[in-house]
Amino acid sequence: MEKVRPKKALGQHFLTDESVAARIAATIDCCPMLPVVEVGPGMGMLTKYLIDAQRVLSVIEVDTESVDYLNANFPSLHGRIVEGDFLQLDLSRFADADGHLCVIGNYPYNISSQIFFHILDYKDNVTLCSGMLQREVAERIAAPEGSRTRGILSVLLQAWYDIEYLFTVSESVFNPPPKVKSGVIRLKRNDVTNLGCDERLFKTVVKTTFGQRRKTIRNSLRPLLPPNASLPDNKLLALRPEQLSVDQFIQLTNLVTSLRQ
Repeated sequence: MEKVRPKKALGQHFLTDESVAARIAATIDCCPMLPVVEVGPGMGMLTKYLIDAQRVLSVIEVDTESVDYLNANFPSLHGRIVEGDFLQLDLSRFADADGHLCVIGNYPYNISSQIFFHILDYKDNVTLCSGMLQREVAERIAAPEGSRTRGILSVLLQAWYDIEYLFTVSESVFNPPPKVKSGVIRLKRNDVTNLGCDERLFKTVVKTTFGQRRKTIRNSLRPLLPPNASLPDNKLLALRPEQLSVDQFIQLTNLVTSLRQ
C-alpha cells in the first residue's frame, strides 16, 4: 500500500527519523509490563518500536487511510487497531487487571491540550504518559511555579503526575515539517490519592485565576465568592497564578471553601 498523505485538518506531521522514534518509544521502558495505548500512529513509525518491546499494544487512529495502512503493514496488530477519536474513548478498557496502562504518541498539535485533559479524566488508570507535542505546550506542561509559561494544564497535571521535559526535536525530521520545534515529555503518576480539598473546586480555582492571570489572586477569585465575603490578609492573594505551587492552589481552594460556607 502507498504511503499515507499527511492531512492538515488532522494536524498530521509524520515523523521520519528512526532514531527519534526509538528514543520516544524508550520513554516507557520504566513500565515494561503495562499495556500500552498509542495515540495517532499514522504509518507506524513509533509503533514498530513499541511492537518490538513485546508489550500488549493497542493503537488509536481516527484517519481511515492510516488505519488501512496499519492493517496492511502490521499484521501483528490485527484486532488491536481502534479506528476512532481518542478523546471519546474510555481508557479504562485498555488497562490491565489492576486498572493500569501507559499512553504514548506523537500527538497532533491541534488537539494536544485536549489529549492531556482526557488523560486527567483517567488519572487513576494512566500510570505513565509520554510522547511528543509542540515544544511550547510541552514546556508549559512541565513548567514549575514562578515560570511565566505556567498555565492551567501545568497545575492540574502536576497535582497528579511527576513531569519531565526530556528532549527537543527539530522540525526537520517531519513530513511535512511543522513551523515549530517539538518537545518530548513524560508524566509518571505520583502517590497522591486525595488532594485534601474539593477537587472540582480546585479545578475551578485554577481555571479562574489563570483566566485572569494579569490580576492578583485576590481580584480574580471574587466571582467565586459570595458578594459579602471578606477576603483575609493572606499573602497568597497578592500573587499571580503562575507563582503558585500545587500545594498553594490547594490552600487557596480550602480558603475559598471556607468563605463560601
